[in-house]
This record gives sequence, C-alpha cells and structure tokens, in this order.
Amino acid sequence: MEKIDLENDKISKLIKKFAIPCVISMIVAALYNIVDQIFIGWSEAGAFGNAATNIVYPFTVIALAFALLIGDGSATLFNLSLGSKDKEKANKSIGNGLVLLIIISVILTALGFVFNNQILKIFGGNPSEIKCYEYAKDYLNIICCGLPFYIIGQGLNASIRSDGSPKYAMVATIVGAICNIILDPIFIFVFKMNVKGAAIATIIGQVLTFIVSVLYLKKSKSFKIDKESIKLDKEICKHSISLGLASLITQLAIVIIIAVANNLIGKYGYMTMSSSNIAYGVVTPLAVVGICMKVFGIVVSVVIGVSLGGMPIIGYNIGAKNIKRVKEIIKYVLVINFIIGFIAFILFEIFPTLIINIFGNGNSFEYLEYSKYCLRIFLGGIILTCITKSLSIILQSMGASFKSTLLALSRDVIFFVPSIIIIATLSHNVVSMLWSAVIADVLAFVLGILLLKSELKNK
Repeated sequence: MEKIDLENDKISKLIKKFAIPCVISMIVAALYNIVDQIFIGWSEAGAFGNAATNIVYPFTVIALAFALLIGDGSATLFNLSLGSKDKEKANKSIGNGLVLLIIISVILTALGFVFNNQILKIFGGNPSEIKCYEYAKDYLNIICCGLPFYIIGQGLNASIRSDGSPKYAMVATIVGAICNIILDPIFIFVFKMNVKGAAIATIIGQVLTFIVSVLYLKKSKSFKIDKESIKLDKEICKHSISLGLASLITQLAIVIIIAVANNLIGKYGYMTMSSSNIAYGVVTPLAVVGICMKVFGIVVSVVIGVSLGGMPIIGYNIGAKNIKRVKEIIKYVLVINFIIGFIAFILFEIFPTLIINIFGNGNSFEYLEYSKYCLRIFLGGIILTCITKSLSIILQSMGASFKSTLLALSRDVIFFVPSIIIIATLSHNVVSMLWSAVIADVLAFVLGILLLKSELKNK
C-alpha cells in the first residue's frame, strides 16, 4: 500500500487499478458455474444436467457466502485499521480471518456429505425425477470434496486485493478458471463423464486457485501472518464478521431465491401451460431459471467487482475522515455500474434467444418460450439491481454494517420472497411469478438511496 496514495491519487486512476483486476476476478469466479452449465447443456445430459446443477448451485453459493463473510469482513477491517494507523489490528484482522476460513470450510464440507439428500430436497430436488436427481447427487458429492479449497481461496482473495495486489488476486482466480475451462470438455466429452466430469474439472481449478492464494501470504506487503496474528481475538472476529455480513447476506439471498423458485416450479410447473398448450413441466423451468441466475450472476459479478475495487479507497478515506473524497468515489462507482446495468438490460430484452442458445441447441418450443419470459421479465429490473448491489458494498466499505446488511437483505429476501410466493400462490403460474423480481428491484432501489443519504449525512 506504500506505493499507492489512497488519499490523494486521482480517483479514476485508483478505480482502474483496483476495479479492473477485481472485475476480471469476479467474472472468472462466476465462470466456474456458467462454463459447467454451457458444456453440460451441449452434452448428453442436456436440460436434465442443467436442471441438476441448478439444484446443487445454491449449496456452492452458501460456501461462497461464508468465504466472503470472513474474507470481505477481514479485508474491510484491515483497510479501516490501516487508515487509522493501527498496524497491529490490521495484522490480526487478516490472521484471524484465515483461521476462521479454515474452521468454516471444514464444517461446511462435513455438512455437505452428511446431509446430502436433505440438501438436494431443500433446493428443489425430487427423487421422482430420477434422471435429474441422480445427476444432482453425483455433482454434489464431487463438489463437496473441493469445498475447503474453494472457501479458503475465495476468502483470501479480498485480503490480497486490500493489500494493494489486485492483479495477483486476479491471477489466482484466473489460473483456476482457465484450468476448469480446459478440463471441462475433456472430462465431459472425451471421457464421457457428463455432470461428474464438470464437477471434477471445477474442483481441480479450485485447488489451483487455493495454492496460488496461499503462496501470497509469504510475500504480503502490509500485513504479516505470525503466531500473534492467528491467535483468535473475540473482538477482532466479531468486528470482521459484522463488516462482512452484507457479503454473506448478498450471497445467501441468492440461495433463498433459488430454493423458493425451485420449489414453486416443482409445485406449479405442470399447472402452467405454454402457448402451444403444453405444460412447461418441472425440468424445463428448473434448467432455464438456473441459466438465468448464472447470466444474472455474470452481470452482478461485474458490478460487485467495480464496487469492491472502490472498497479499499472508500474504507481508507473513511478512516482518514476525508468525506468529500468518499462522496466523489461513490459517485464514480455508481455511474459505472449504471452503465453496466443499462447494457445488460438491452441485451436481455433484445437478444434472449441468442443468450439461451449458448447453453445448448435443439431445445423445445416450450423451453425457448419460457427462456424469453425469464430473461425479459425476471431480469427486467437489472439496472436497479446493479445500483442496489453496488450501494450495499459501498455502505459496507463505509463501516455501516447494519445498513449494508439491511439493503442486502431487502431486495432478495424482504421484498422478493414474499412477492414470488404471493404471486405464484394466487396465479398458480410459473410465468406470472417472474414479475416478483421487478417489484423487489424497485423497492430495494428506493431503500438503498435513502440508506446512502442517511449514512453520508451522519459522517
């Protein structure tokens, strides 16, 4: 951090330095799942395989959620401590974070193996859909083997960025993703392993990211991992976790969305008729919603990447009491994310068929029709989503953990879940329920603006 003046360097220069590697890292991380979805869609597993990965996807998001809870929380505390010149606290925030990541990774892996069937059931897995359920079970069992590497690798990424090495953090993620992309077609098509092959390729990539990330600890710039820093401190852990709650909630909200949507699809899929007078069923909507969530994840990854790029700059200047500069950074970040959301909106509304065909061809009329509804309606409020997700991270970087967590909860849990349940229950229709996302986007956007104004007024 000595080579970068977070308090005086030009904002555009700092955002470029931190955000570009961070955006690339986030996109690459999102590609772990979306690449699997693409190759599986073109394999013999087809829609059944994509539906299966959608059932397992929420569990991998839970793992990422806890990785970011500790990783982003520790990184935020690290930046705030550096800004206030508290070197000892800065060291402990990273060291304690590492220990917590190890503990959480072991616990989640054990839970994944022990409660395998229960996890699948919670996220919409139905044993009566035999082919889809077996694919989901195979995928989950293999993914659990790589969870410790995935959690620790992703958690350390934030610490590496906050230490002034965003490019290294980017490389750590890219190495694993490239490995996954190369191995996916080999295991899926050459070795005919289908869904199992995709899972194996994924965990090999995660192991590589873990190795590169851990190696950085030996050459960090502004923190040192030693016996003193890894000794768990109750106050440090509590503070880090409170600062990382927004990241946890943001990810867990995705889990809740998918779990609720998947179960509603299972209940009303066969009751919803397409324009061809054939019911959409369960597998088709499950596969399509899974794809839409992955596409949505790519856009959100870019937005989060830009926002995380501003996090160390905002955090440092909050610690240094330079509020005028904080406002300038916030404005810069929000404008960029509005543009990202606008571009995504145009793509989803005009080219839905082109997007969905990336994930396999030869799809039925019902499959393509539901895909258009899903992309155009479910993701119709993407511009507002981008601003809301960005505001949550901005509030987190300002140290406003409660407001950040509240906003993270609002869009996906407080507003979306009741809306989708009410609409689906009243209409018995898996198309009508998609409008719940737009309702949630509007309400969360308004809340986010109010919370930001409130926080800036208090500074």
